[in-house]
Amino acid sequence: MSQTEIYDVFVIGGGINGCGVARDAVGRGYSVYLTEMNDLASGTSSGSTKLIHGGLRYLEHYEFRLVREALMEREVLWRNAPHIVWPMRFVLPHHKGLRPAWLLRLGLFLYDHIGGRKLLPKTRTLDMTRDPAGRPLKKLFTRAFEYSDCWVNDARFVVLNARDAADRGAVIATRSKVVDARRDQGMWTLQLEDGSGRRWTVRSRLLVNAAGPWIDEVLGTAMGRNSAHNVRLVQGSHIVIEKKFDDPRAFFFQNSDGRIVFAIPYEEDFTLIGTTDRDYDGDPKDVRITDEETDYLCAAASEYFAEPVRHEDIVWTYSAVRPLYDDGASKAQEATRDYVLKAEGGDGEAPLINIFGGKITTYRRLAEHVLEKIEDYLGRKGPAWTSGAPLPGGDFPAQAFEAEVARLQADYPFLEGFHARRLMRLYGTRARVLLGNAGALEDLGRCFGADLYEAEVRYLIANEWAVGSQDVLWRRTKRGLRLTDEETTALESFMREAVSA
Repeated sequence: MSQTEIYDVFVIGGGINGCGVARDAVGRGYSVYLTEMNDLASGTSSGSTKLIHGGLRYLEHYEFRLVREALMEREVLWRNAPHIVWPMRFVLPHHKGLRPAWLLRLGLFLYDHIGGRKLLPKTRTLDMTRDPAGRPLKKLFTRAFEYSDCWVNDARFVVLNARDAADRGAVIATRSKVVDARRDQGMWTLQLEDGSGRRWTVRSRLLVNAAGPWIDEVLGTAMGRNSAHNVRLVQGSHIVIEKKFDDPRAFFFQNSDGRIVFAIPYEEDFTLIGTTDRDYDGDPKDVRITDEETDYLCAAASEYFAEPVRHEDIVWTYSAVRPLYDDGASKAQEATRDYVLKAEGGDGEAPLINIFGGKITTYRRLAEHVLEKIEDYLGRKGPAWTSGAPLPGGDFPAQAFEAEVARLQADYPFLEGFHARRLMRLYGTRARVLLGNAGALEDLGRCFGADLYEAEVRYLIANEWAVGSQDVLWRRTKRGLRLTDEETTALESFMREAVSA
């Protein structure tokens, strides 16, 4: 495709918002070019708590529109991606001296009734002296509330939106940075540069700035607006420990400072604990969990678990910054999680749409609202369509995941149950594309450790923009939790040769 072609929409940012906008736009008939300076989902979109949720605590800040929209999206996203989105029950122990039981019941009543819930089960009250959920907790917690939300594999969610956009005709250019963006004769002229220093030019009728934590940097360096300050960077960190409990339900813990922490079953053998909320002033690419945050998460979880969470229990940590719209809130945890869209241009001036804030749960609705603004500038093409369109691999009924795993094992009987389940969770029905005509494990090629085989790695290189071992181990899969340093080095060497071949 010629780099001098004029595109309708140019998107900066390969996180969930950028990929969601690109997918929606190309599906309506616009020509789309998306660029991401690193790997897809390498920033905020792979550093979330990995929940599709209404945001129960946002009710305290009266963000009813955001909560209702998010609640309505839960089952939409579950239906569209039943391989990487699935229901999860959350146990909220009642902690005397914190939020009163009547307030929790009221919040959960709203949670059950304002979001069009159809498939997810409703809230119920638990006797923690009898319910299995009480076993790992201190005996002082005798009552709890159990409610529904959903879990999502966040990084894969981004990649699958990008894959669908590309399948529909969008250009997805990873590891390509916009170094200059200027208006020229009613259009945008953008200069891009890749890691090797190669530069090229793309022209577009409209520009969407979905750079997340880097949105002000894009406005400053690429567009010359050095005074831009629109986002408040809030750091959220998580720890992963060896499995703390066997129950499939997650826990929602209230803390005495008003903040909350989740403890969630993770990757079969682990427990994910997070998140934190603290203002961040550094470069987003340098964000790392601090000792203070580690202490906080260990202490918060230890208030509830009978067996304390210690530093030596931690097997992995991750941290990211949320680019919240700067609404002047005094505390990081009080800053709005809602998204704000700001459009400018028109009447002969090339349009620009900036996306501030947002949540992974509401990315699809955010994209629809961006498309409304795009239509105002470029004219309407196709109708809204994403509410009923499955993501790649998600073309099966929302409640049929186990049946799909059984079908995959029947088609490939050499797969162990855990392996088949993992492939279905990551790739859905496209696992068959990955496995091809394999009749035995040996047909999948070299094993890099755990159950990560060459066929999967080559599929990720060919279909999902994976270039290095970090892309595969920590974003496309979470095999990084199980591979040794030596195995990781061997994978990196293999991928370097495979990508350059």
